[in-house]
Amino acid sequence: MSLSSNHTLTTFSRRHLTSALLALAGLSLLPAAQAATVEESVTELQQAWEVINYKTPAAEKEKKFEALAARAHKISESFAGRPEPLVWEGIILSSWGGAKGGLGALGLVKQAKVLYEQAIQIDGNTLDGSAYNSLGVLYYKVPGWPIAFGDKDKARDLLQKALTINPKGIDANYFFADYLVETGEPQKAVAHLEKVMQAAPRAGRQIADEGRRAEARELMEKIKSK
Repeated sequence: MSLSSNHTLTTFSRRHLTSALLALAGLSLLPAAQAATVEESVTELQQAWEVINYKTPAAEKEKKFEALAARAHKISESFAGRPEPLVWEGIILSSWGGAKGGLGALGLVKQAKVLYEQAIQIDGNTLDGSAYNSLGVLYYKVPGWPIAFGDKDKARDLLQKALTINPKGIDANYFFADYLVETGEPQKAVAHLEKVMQAAPRAGRQIADEGRRAEARELMEKIKSK
């Protein structure tokens, strides 16, 4: 092979090498360009939570919530300073605690409490006041001092705050109704349960809406049976 042939081959190889490197550079940028937005990531968590909470056998929920909590924590870290992932990480931890049950759940709900408080500090109105609502639920569900931080009065304040932000919300009305039943005011709960049944469907939340309405009907039957 002549020198000119070698030069041509070298030039050809360099061109292809350059093209390959540029292509690889483009591929390395591709994941960043296609990275999920915070809205997409939160939707992913919502949908996974709904399936576990409403469609998964009780015996399997604890492990599935545990895995989802790890995913939620990564999303919270990826979008530091955004309240939405914090709220959903808290909801998932709370649900994991509910599936776990007993004193072993207290560590999880305490973590969830901190996450809700952080979300409120950033923007309490985010996700229609879900951080206030979810924190209020913890305050009336967990034991009081000295075991945990439960406080029915704080719960009422937080749940009412959530209702102020989202007066027609399916979750805000359901949990305030549940709180009223638990604190001995079942007749006051009826109006809120009716709002649950009348609430407008949430886009992409069909499983959650159906599940929450089923819970509302069950709570209504409990009130009527007393």
